[in-house]
Amino acid sequence: MKLFSCDNCQRVLYFENSRCMNCGMNVGYCVELAKIVTLQRQTGSSQGAVYEVFFQNQGLRHYRRCKNGRDHDACNWLVPAESEHQFCNSCRLTEIAPDLSVTDNLVAWTGIEAAKRRLLYTLYQLKLPISSRQESPEEGVAFHFLRSTGAEPVMTGHDEGVITLNIAEADSAFRENMREKMGEAYRTVLGHLRHEIGHYYWDRLIRNSASLGAFRQLFGDDTQDYDQAVQRHYEQGAPANWADSFISAYATMHPWEDWAETWAHYLHMIDTLETAKSHALSLRVPAAERTGDQISTDTLAFRDFDSLTSNWNAVTIALNSLNRSMGLKDAYPFVLSPHVLGKLRFVHDLIQSRRAEQKSESLRETA
Repeated sequence: MKLFSCDNCQRVLYFENSRCMNCGMNVGYCVELAKIVTLQRQTGSSQGAVYEVFFQNQGLRHYRRCKNGRDHDACNWLVPAESEHQFCNSCRLTEIAPDLSVTDNLVAWTGIEAAKRRLLYTLYQLKLPISSRQESPEEGVAFHFLRSTGAEPVMTGHDEGVITLNIAEADSAFRENMREKMGEAYRTVLGHLRHEIGHYYWDRLIRNSASLGAFRQLFGDDTQDYDQAVQRHYEQGAPANWADSFISAYATMHPWEDWAETWAHYLHMIDTLETAKSHALSLRVPAAERTGDQISTDTLAFRDFDSLTSNWNAVTIALNSLNRSMGLKDAYPFVLSPHVLGKLRFVHDLIQSRRAEQKSESLRETA
């Protein structure tokens, strides 16, 4: 995630800011500009105040705050004033939310929606296809955020474009307890969302594509019975040498889970690297690992996979060293074996191929 700046006073703003803490201006995230913008109030409407936003070379456009921002102070994304929608691109993807009149639910849901906006920021930057089920009933995605009860347990997962999350995952004590029980090195709300959206993209980018054969060579036979694989995993656990070929023990369960874990890890990598670069973090990449250009300053499209991994090694070594200096456990408790790097390269190449296809289509349309 990159840093932003206030259009009014040029002080640093963060992705979650809805107000500049220096000059007091209201701000919001504009998807079209991919930046935080200051809001100049213009007029009122039945759907909330209308603000003007300046687009370079295009003049002024008008926006409203997302309804979840107005009603719950839970979103800083903007909606074009001419849109029929009251909710922003991110909030429209949430089909089911918990009872927000319950304080604990509101707090949990607010945190989950913030994580979802970070997820979408990366997906937009990578030019990956994402749409709601209202826009695309066959290929759209929807989020269901529910609280599990004894009578109605909620299982986090993905099913034909519907991503369900037990909102108890937003509670750090619950999440840490589950992490310990499951023997996981890492468990976060954002990690859950990145994992589950990986299942969605397997359906969209691999299942019926020419990439399926290459996928099976790396990840295994996706046609094996999933329910049996789950039962076997929880009865027998992961193989003793799982780290030689998998990013996590959970990834050993089934090729679909291996894919989703690898996909999520790739999103972790590129978002963290953009954050490091945006903060002007100076990294010494060993000379033997330098392989061409460094990360681009204006995009998440790290076209050179070797450069990406070299920078990733430098960042994670620094992260872990900083944590150890504070007496904390490693921030990055993973080891990327050659086999795992091959799987990450597959994800990288798939995304870059998708971007190249989109660019070619755009050029043909403008020709």
